Amino acid sequence: MTTPPPAAAGAGEARRRLAAPTIAMLPRVIDSLSFLYLDVVRIHQDDTGVCAEITTEARGRETVYLPTAALACVLLGPGTSITARALATFARHGTTVVISGMGGVRSYAATTPANLTTTWLEHQARAWADDTRRLAVATAMYEHRFGPGQAPPGATLQQLRGLEGHRVKALYKLLATQHHIGRFRRNYDPASFHTQDPVNLALSAANTCLYGITHAAITALGCSPALGFVHSGNQQAFVYDISDLYKAELTIPLAFSLHASTNPEAEARRSFRDNLRLYRLMPRIIRDLQTLLAPDNAPQTDDEPDEQLIDLWDPITGTIPGGTNHAPT
Repeated sequence: MTTPPPAAAGAGEARRRLAAPTIAMLPRVIDSLSFLYLDVVRIHQDDTGVCAEITTEARGRETVYLPTAALACVLLGPGTSITARALATFARHGTTVVISGMGGVRSYAATTPANLTTTWLEHQARAWADDTRRLAVATAMYEHRFGPGQAPPGATLQQLRGLEGHRVKALYKLLATQHHIGRFRRNYDPASFHTQDPVNLALSAANTCLYGITHAAITALGCSPALGFVHSGNQQAFVYDISDLYKAELTIPLAFSLHASTNPEAEARRSFRDNLRLYRLMPRIIRDLQTLLAPDNAPQTDDEPDEQLIDLWDPITGTIPGGTNHAPT
């Protein structure tokens, strides 16, 4: 085994230092408006950064470097492999990694960075565990979608679900009429997915991309994707809750516009990604999450909570500083 000359070793170390992220280099999650879908690639980390590598007979081996710090989430489809170093880099940059199905139409699992504050998780857990506050959050979600004062006073969750269903069906009917496609029925059957019509295919693909962006925002605030206020019983329940706030504006009209597409899934992903900066979706999700979970404490700006050291909980005094030996002296 040969030892590299000092100059080469020094150059390699310099590249590693330049590639290592610092707090000043990392953008806030609200600035990370993009997602990326990959399949049949190998993702690994080298001295420069994280790269996706694919080998084909026609073009040989191709390598593309990924802007990890600028991505809100990465959807990994079938045939994808990723190394531990690359996954650790995504986690350091706060990029959520979602394991998805072919075309990004199903979500199986997602990563959660370990260095997150619990401030907003505690707000979420308190609201979720109190039936009165949980219904209040669900009502606020309904009025966020359909306008202030649209929820009848004293409406139950079952009544809100019924009203929502009527409004969504009316939207489907309106868009079907506008695009001259006849009667439309929402259908999602994983067992026979590719036999469905283009609108259903496009809607499933666009919704999964929306779920990835929403999951990234939820985990960036340190909230739990599992503690939903309308949906329940699934690790993505809160993701579905928040994503529903934007479907009528973003994914449903997009899907109907692709009713004549020969490749609706890919076109839905590309169109949705291309328009994300126009939508400014990530800042909206962050603000809406904070307003829903703690309307009296929600920040009035796009700033995210400062990074915190771990504190200890005390039933009398509340939080006390961590990293301190509290044994009596």
